[in-house]
Amino acid sequence: MNKKYIILVGDGMADYPIDELGGKTPLEAAHTPYMDRIASCRIGLVRTIPDGMEPGSDTANLALLGYDPVKYLTGRSPLEAASMGVSLKPDDVAFRMNLVTLDRRSNGRFIMISHSSGDISTQEAGRIVETLKQGLEKPGLSIYPGVAYRHLLVWENGPEKAYTIPPHDVLDQDMASYLVDTSDNPVPELIKASWDILKTHPVNLERRRAGLLEANSIWLWGQGKAPEMPLFRDRFGLAGGVISAVDLIKGIGTYIGFKPIYVEGATGYLNTNYQGKALEALKGLKELDIVFVHVEAPDEAGHNGNYEEKIQAIERFDEKVVGTVLNGLKAFEDYRVMVVSDHFTPIIKKTHTREPAPFAWADQSTLESKSTTTPFTESNAAASGLLIDPGHELMNDFLSNK
Repeated sequence: MNKKYIILVGDGMADYPIDELGGKTPLEAAHTPYMDRIASCRIGLVRTIPDGMEPGSDTANLALLGYDPVKYLTGRSPLEAASMGVSLKPDDVAFRMNLVTLDRRSNGRFIMISHSSGDISTQEAGRIVETLKQGLEKPGLSIYPGVAYRHLLVWENGPEKAYTIPPHDVLDQDMASYLVDTSDNPVPELIKASWDILKTHPVNLERRRAGLLEANSIWLWGQGKAPEMPLFRDRFGLAGGVISAVDLIKGIGTYIGFKPIYVEGATGYLNTNYQGKALEALKGLKELDIVFVHVEAPDEAGHNGNYEEKIQAIERFDEKVVGTVLNGLKAFEDYRVMVVSDHFTPIIKKTHTREPAPFAWADQSTLESKSTTTPFTESNAAASGLLIDPGHELMNDFLSNK
């Protein structure tokens, strides 16, 4: 009997208590009956961020997939490049190129208003990136369009060790000191070179008239060279697939040999096609052994500091992804299903933090025999006393007979 495995990641679901919610976290405030069913079987915490590493989704999701980030992570952007079909030469350094909104004030301050240009659409961003290619590309420097605000810049013999800053880590902060002092860092100069190109771009003029945030700057970060990783099948003996709207996750899948599964309407925002992801995952399980499903929406709400949208994202994830999967798994003879938050993205912080994150899993037999539920929350995960540390060992446990 061929057992099927499925991992459902609600990116950044974990959070801190919020005053407006009466001291509850968004997970505690949300209605999550399907995750609660799984949590009644086995719940705990997983440390996805090793000591000394930044609490990024690259680090966390590598760990969830069973790969030690300390050993395999060379940077976020090379993973995104793989998803986009961009092959890196040995001397190429890939950078994530966000389209961001900077408030350039008369007193010399440069405030990071939005890491996503107000959740700009892929269509709008594509028009902007095409113009940036014409204005910024030169021999050894290439730009590739991605999804929404997330794009790629490849720099031959680029500054791999340059100091860069994830824009979602500095929301509402003044970036003047970083942008002005460029004596030992060519990255800010390239960022500033985009300003005149974007100032009067037709997309920005349209967004300005509509009262929307403008994509008035690029932002480069997450750089690195191509990593080397063993295939998942060689390590665990299973064939896998990956579903995500995010190039980072799809890129990790590419490096470890997972089949990319396309879902129409997958955006990475609150309006993503939740149920489509679940249905395509179930379809993929018919030929694959394991499918990794990633939903970005809770993380985006966390970065935006919007607890109402985060609750909505969690509830939609629970109903349309987890609920649809649990119902569809009844067609398989044997299975194990996991729900997990890859890291915390607290509303109050608007960025990732490094605490161990909650996970829960269930087998077919235990799930069907349980008559009670346990809320899938940060506090219940902590109270269980179960901590997987280091986090990359979670996959071994999940695939074992425990």
